[in-house]
Amino acid sequence: MVVHSAAERVLAGLDPEQRSAVTAPAGPVCILAGAGTGKTRAVTSRIAHRALSGDISARHVLAVTFTARAAAEMRARLSALGVGGVQARTFHAAALRQVRYFAPRLLEGRAMPELLDSKVRVVTLAAAKVGLRADRAAARDLAGEIEWAKSSLVEPGEYVVAAAKALRETPYEPAKVADVFAAYERLKRGNGVIDFEDMLRAAVWGIEEHADVAEQVRGQYRHLVVDEYQDVNPLQQRLLDAWLGGRDDLTVVGDASQTIYSFTGATSSYLVDFPRRYRGATVVRLVRDYRSTPQVVGLANAVISQARGAEARLRLELHGQRPPGPEPDLRIFTDEPAEANAVGARCRALIDGGTPAREIAVLFRTNAQSEAYEKALTEAAVPYVVQGAERFFERPEVRQAMIALRAATRSIPGETPLPVAVVEGLAAVGWAPDAPPAGGAARERWEALAALVQLAEEYAATPEVVPIGEAVAIERPVTLGDFNEELARRAAQQHVPTVEGVTLASLHSAKGLEWDAVFLVGLAEGTLPTTYAKTPEQVEEERRLLYVGITRAREWLWLSYAAARSPGGRARRPSRFLPQLDRSGGGERAGGGAARRTERRRAQVVSCRICGATLLAGADRKLGRCPTCPSDLDEELYERLREWRQRVAGAQKVPPYVVFTDATLTALAERKPGRAEELIAIAGIGPRKLGLYGDTVLALVAGAGVDEVCPQKSFEI
Repeated sequence: MVVHSAAERVLAGLDPEQRSAVTAPAGPVCILAGAGTGKTRAVTSRIAHRALSGDISARHVLAVTFTARAAAEMRARLSALGVGGVQARTFHAAALRQVRYFAPRLLEGRAMPELLDSKVRVVTLAAAKVGLRADRAAARDLAGEIEWAKSSLVEPGEYVVAAAKALRETPYEPAKVADVFAAYERLKRGNGVIDFEDMLRAAVWGIEEHADVAEQVRGQYRHLVVDEYQDVNPLQQRLLDAWLGGRDDLTVVGDASQTIYSFTGATSSYLVDFPRRYRGATVVRLVRDYRSTPQVVGLANAVISQARGAEARLRLELHGQRPPGPEPDLRIFTDEPAEANAVGARCRALIDGGTPAREIAVLFRTNAQSEAYEKALTEAAVPYVVQGAERFFERPEVRQAMIALRAATRSIPGETPLPVAVVEGLAAVGWAPDAPPAGGAARERWEALAALVQLAEEYAATPEVVPIGEAVAIERPVTLGDFNEELARRAAQQHVPTVEGVTLASLHSAKGLEWDAVFLVGLAEGTLPTTYAKTPEQVEEERRLLYVGITRAREWLWLSYAAARSPGGRARRPSRFLPQLDRSGGGERAGGGAARRTERRRAQVVSCRICGATLLAGADRKLGRCPTCPSDLDEELYERLREWRQRVAGAQKVPPYVVFTDATLTALAERKPGRAEELIAIAGIGPRKLGLYGDTVLALVAGAGVDEVCPQKSFEI
């Protein structure tokens, strides 16, 4: 009775769709979860409900995801629900632990090969072996191609054909890339090292080729859960199939509209085909968005509603659950420096207004765009952190810290708690957990190393569960050696710990994160979509990138692009994925030439009279300013205009907005036109309304009272 009441408590507060996902029967379950719909809550509640109701044993559950952050969140939520013993790991971490555990049996007593923390050095040597001089950038591109091939189960001899079929944009002629790939594999074997794809393959091989290993692994892990299933690649799916061994107690969670990693080998086909592969599978759709305001959700829906292709078949229309918030801010700037400076100034204003810097993000399509925003934020005195392994793990103090931590494994006792061991190891590079320096570069160095300590505390929170037999497992505390392997994995996968400051990130690296305020910048044709997106499938992935960026924002969203890359440069068009310019200026069509003149006036670019940004939204164009720019409203004039509008509407027996909208009244009270030409320049006042009300409105602006321009008695019936 106690157990079942605990299981029932897990259901408290779930919405109907989440409850359906949690209580779905054992067997194949596919949860299609839109951005912000509570997928982590749903999947952890499903595990907890099954465990607390006695349907499964928690220690027989393996939940895999793609980031250590997501795995840590799963473990924390399960612990809060009163369920311990579940193994929530990344694919790589789960495979590494299994390979390490079975290594003595599989390798017949030989030591487990060292795991490469980066392919770049070996790839550089491999390129030289085949006559290529690859700088660091080229070596990274080659490493990316090798990772794609290995994740796609492509061997060196198969690369040329496979790359052609996949329409890969290769850094060198495909045959040369294949030569580098083959040389890379030879160098690895010669040096007795393996990479992360080798480690996944080793886990597959151990299960597929060794019946005793398969029996032990499958006896331990009887219930599989996969998060972000749209991001699975063929190698990871092969490992998942090996773990399952033909069983079907599998829960997958994903969103086809967030498929943005196809360049790495990830494919949403496994998610799309799940109901066909598992006949009778339960499919649940989560569509209530608890993250973003209805305004942000509405824009996200508008962008993804135009999607085409296989992923679009599983498209979800989200329904915002939060209270209304500000409309997304759409802006155009003359050039990229102006755009970056405006972003820097707005970030400064948000922080001064109370928004924490860590709750602000500037997101762009390519890492090359980061530099302009780093400069602009520096000039605005805004702290920032660049999301991406090159910037964090290549910082000198972080490299030195990782070396010191590896060296510390020889001097710090293995039973030392991990956070204590990391603090002691960092003492070798002069870091101490006391008050940080006051500011500047010294503060940045201290915070970078403090982030490693915080990461160690999170990593140590869940011990490793090691299978012993059919019904027995033991917990082993994680060690400093384990943590060093985790850091190597993070460096290879560009998974950076949290550091205080405005986040600068590519749209790809922003996946899975969220902020109160998000700037989506550089939304021009040629950048998003990139010029490299040539096929319909590639263009659709670019659309999904924008969708992912929009859905990172909880409340405040800015979208912008520069009309030229540099001052006086060639003009560019806005991204085809953005909503069209709002041309419902409110003017009346008078017929003939007047109608054409009105249409030309509506099509004109309207700039903010305060900051100069181009205004896209209809209400902003009426006001003549951005909604976030300061208002110079004459409140007394505004009240006189409202009273006058009320009298006119009453006399005409029409709603007040038919006379003038609130936005038009606000524009009049802010801009205070003195001539007919200035009056008609305000969106919402066309030739007809100018003729009906122009003289009266100008008189009110000049100071006339409402009774002077329309005495009350004149409206009596």
